[in-house]
Amino acid sequence: QVQLVESGGGLVQAGDSLRLSCAVSGRTTSIYVMAWFRQVPGKEREFVARISRSSFLSIYGDSVRDRFTISRDNAKDTLYLQMNTLKPEDTAVYYCAAGSRTGRVASSYDYWGQGTQVTVSS
Repeated sequence: QVQLVESGGGLVQAGDSLRLSCAVSGRTTSIYVMAWFRQVPGKEREFVARISRSSFLSIYGDSVRDRFTISRDNAKDTLYLQMNTLKPEDTAVYYCAAGSRTGRVASSYDYWGQGTQVTVSS
């Protein structure tokens, strides 16, 4: 089993930056891809970004490309999401996900954190 715990969410103003962290524990050798998703009430979970084990490949959703950066520190078993130039439409619960398969859909991932709220005021 793998456990994921997000942190770093909060209330910020438009244009601010925020960094989310996701601490990974358990059977981490089974993880190949890690990702961030976000969700607002009444909508499906939206793909934000994903990164391969070696950090060689990272993919971003269209709405966050050029503003967000995903990274991982395998020595610390931690995933990060640096969010810059935040917009009110970035307001959501952000989830960390991990698994052995790549993809932009939530069903591709086996493990999920509990989520951390990010609220961007205008």
